[in-house]
Amino acid sequence: MTRVHAFSDDALADLDAVGLVEHLQAGKVSVPEVVEAAIARTEQVADALGAVAYRDFDRARREARDPRGGYFAGVPTFIKDNVFVAGMPTMDGTDAWEPRPAKKDGDFSRMYLATGLLPLGKTRLSEYGFSASCEHPRLGPVRNPWHTDHTAGASSAGSAALVAAGAVPLAHANDGGGSIRIPASVNGLVGLKPTRGRLAQDAHMRQMPVRIVADGVVTRSVRDTAAFFREAERVYRPLHMPPIGDLTRPGRKRLRIALNTSGLQRGADAEVTALTEDVARLLEELGHTVVEVDPPAPESFSEDFLLYWAFLALFLLGSGRRAHGRSWVRANHDQLTLGLARHARRNLHRLPGATNRLRRSARDAELFFEKYDVSLTPTLATPTPRIGHLDPTQDYETIMDRLLDWVAFTPLQNATGTPAISLPLATTSGGLPQGMMFGSGSGQEAVLLELAYELEQARPWARIND
Repeated sequence: MTRVHAFSDDALADLDAVGLVEHLQAGKVSVPEVVEAAIARTEQVADALGAVAYRDFDRARREARDPRGGYFAGVPTFIKDNVFVAGMPTMDGTDAWEPRPAKKDGDFSRMYLATGLLPLGKTRLSEYGFSASCEHPRLGPVRNPWHTDHTAGASSAGSAALVAAGAVPLAHANDGGGSIRIPASVNGLVGLKPTRGRLAQDAHMRQMPVRIVADGVVTRSVRDTAAFFREAERVYRPLHMPPIGDLTRPGRKRLRIALNTSGLQRGADAEVTALTEDVARLLEELGHTVVEVDPPAPESFSEDFLLYWAFLALFLLGSGRRAHGRSWVRANHDQLTLGLARHARRNLHRLPGATNRLRRSARDAELFFEKYDVSLTPTLATPTPRIGHLDPTQDYETIMDRLLDWVAFTPLQNATGTPAISLPLATTSGGLPQGMMFGSGSGQEAVLLELAYELEQARPWARIND
């Protein structure tokens, strides 16, 4: 097994973001020392992982001399290459046009950086975030630092790979069908997709007919995720939902937990089912009540979500020349993007019904979480595939069939808008992390974080540098 990581006894050591803040505030390390360590670590793993989309190390060094304020002041990070950051290009995981620097920060990065985080650059994603594996035919794959023959997931592949490998303690990720939770699962990280509207978002994300995308972070510890949402809430507070607040420990309430491994049309394989049931037993040992339930969505959900996903591809291809000018080349797109657009074009007559049913799923979720506090499923239905299994140069039908086999559980919360968190509670027979996913009702991130603290204490997860 080929592992790649950059943990060492430099200024970052093996600290998570909260630990690094404590060291910075105590004067044990300086911001320039921390930033230089993060740059060196990034360079150490960059070629092996293929995770970096854009380097802006000179900017990082300048900001390190006079970091902006905020709890995370001086903590190095990366931003996923599908949101706008002033002075950095946004390529959305493709090479279909010539990159141009953004003139100003988008709404998300403005909020993100107001917490004090210091960006080193941007990270790679699958083309437009459509695939759960970043394997671009010309730009190459993003590799899993736990075993570089395997995918780092997607679409937030680059962010997750760099955090898992120790280059930075946390990084931006966003999630339109599982893209925070999937890479968190396969890289042994914590990944919380928040409630729809919890964080500020760029305009093009907010304007979707169904707002399936949510922004967040991938981290190595529950306390880092909790601290990020606490600090983000101090910058941007959605008044229509309960605050998350400052969470630092497990909750006391024993929960009603709904277990499902059968999925919607496609479910978990035997190994992942057994791993999930083992986590269910752990929950029962901790005093929670676990009940096996049917999937909380109609069988039409998978096809409806796929059609909506495909419609987004059709829109992006149809508006590409207008958005990016003469440098835009349709032929530079991969087979998955092109195939999704064809699927949408052939089924446009079904789109209004599919969209309406996806919108109604929020009400279905509300009824479900009147009965249960939390849901439990595996994050992914099978162990992490090798690079090539989801190669986007294959024909569309092959890629899509393999994607649906793997990503059977995560899209539901993107439609319902409810929060869900992936925790690295299991390890496969091949020695790779396998995430477990917990969902809750709208606005109930605090329930998930308190449970995550409890599980992290009860079963500390494997570390790549152990």
